[in-house]
Amino acid sequence: MKVLDRYSRQIPVVGEEGQRKIRNTSVAVFGVGGLGTLVARYVVGGGFKRVLLIDFDTVSLPDLHRQILYTTEDVGKPKAEAAAKALRAVNPEVEVVPVAEPISPDLAEGVLKEVDIAVDALDNWAARHVVNAAAVRRGRVLVHGAVQEWYGHVTTVVPRATPCLEDLFGRFKSLPTCTAGFCPVLGPAAGVVASLMALEVFNAALGKPALAGKLLVVDLKHMAFDVLEVARNPSCPVCGV
Repeated sequence: MKVLDRYSRQIPVVGEEGQRKIRNTSVAVFGVGGLGTLVARYVVGGGFKRVLLIDFDTVSLPDLHRQILYTTEDVGKPKAEAAAKALRAVNPEVEVVPVAEPISPDLAEGVLKEVDIAVDALDNWAARHVVNAAAVRRGRVLVHGAVQEWYGHVTTVVPRATPCLEDLFGRFKSLPTCTAGFCPVLGPAAGVVASLMALEVFNAALGKPALAGKLLVVDLKHMAFDVLEVARNPSCPVCGV
């Protein structure tokens, strides 16, 4: 290993076999906003095989305090395309594919045919549940995260082994969500939650997701982190047996 190789700081942590696993893993990032931009940046930088970026939105000025792949010059441009351009400059060894289409069951199914791991970095629960259902059907690991104001949570769904998002959150009708595209959030809070999600993508690629069957809840105003054990419900309409 050369000292200045692209992955020379990472390989001592994950090992050469671990880097080979990463290199053979493809990832779909659903939502390239406050969470998805940072997750994608770390995944592409880490040398994953292929990264699909799914987002139908365009860059707006209020995005820039937290969505790290965009600049003022990108305002008005499709997020998927702008993010792909920035990420290709970070690591041309990774195939980066922009998908500037709205979330639908058919789209989610088609994307998940092509990847090993899905990332839910979306900002609304309707789209999250569409991706969740497709991940369960396809047997794909799904790393889920959400953030609002100073708070957030992260979990990893492993189909047929852990609760899915419908199992965990489907019963709640008043979960925080963005209203008409407005999400109150502190930029660094999105960065912390996104970093935790990115770590789980690496863990999943290495075969040991740390948050499978667990829900990590973070209160960054008070620097409080809680891990809740979550059991799978066999009668869940999406992931039940």
